Amino acid sequence: MSGSLAGRVVLVTGAATGIGAATAVAFGRAGAGVAVNHWRQPAEAAGVAAAIEAAGSPAVVHEADVRDAAAVAGLVDDVRQRLGPVDILVNNAGVISRSTCAELGEDEWDRVVDTNLKAVYLCSKNVIPEMTRRGWGRIVNIASELAFVGEARLVHYCAAKGGVLALTRALARELIGAGINVNAVAPGMTETPMLTANPVTFNDRVRETIPAGRWGRPAEVAETVLFLASDAADYYVGWTFSPNGGVVM
Repeated sequence: MSGSLAGRVVLVTGAATGIGAATAVAFGRAGAGVAVNHWRQPAEAAGVAAAIEAAGSPAVVHEADVRDAAAVAGLVDDVRQRLGPVDILVNNAGVISRSTCAELGEDEWDRVVDTNLKAVYLCSKNVIPEMTRRGWGRIVNIASELAFVGEARLVHYCAAKGGVLALTRALARELIGAGINVNAVAPGMTETPMLTANPVTFNDRVRETIPAGRWGRPAEVAETVLFLASDAADYYVGWTFSPNGGVVM
């Protein structure tokens, strides 16, 4: 899709590493201006911005905790002033941790659910008014295959990602009349820092269940996001794409 999104302004949350970084760079290569959001990863975010600029597109970096309403409002305003109003929002920021439900603390529940789900609401809320005024917009929410299949010790993460899909469908129905398409991507296990942080025994067990016989690649997810952000996806409304190597069919 090189050059296919020229002139669009894209905000990617959690864009310092992994899927977010690959997506931000892919948008830059497609000609879009990209806002690289991160939280406490300045060096990584700067590297992503440099890759976007090397592709010939403008990039800005903004550190913001997307769980915080005031921080998100400031993020969107900063992007507006430096690049222009957000045309495409990619809600990618996410965290994961493991605990049994009985041992899971409320603070950790809140951290995981707020980062993975509340942030989608906050970021969407702040870009919708200007998208509505212009009569065009794209919101792509990054969920997980675990929204479809439960996993022990991940009740908070699974609940949040399932919520992202429900939010996607409801928001898509709410906004399509205003020219704003909302869809989701629910990747399977993908080669990211989140994957490498898993216990080796867990990863070995999971990889054996993937019919494709390998992990997903961030670039594969990024290309799916770019499609959903393009005019070619104009008739996709409230849909979920799941590049997962055949784990969920």
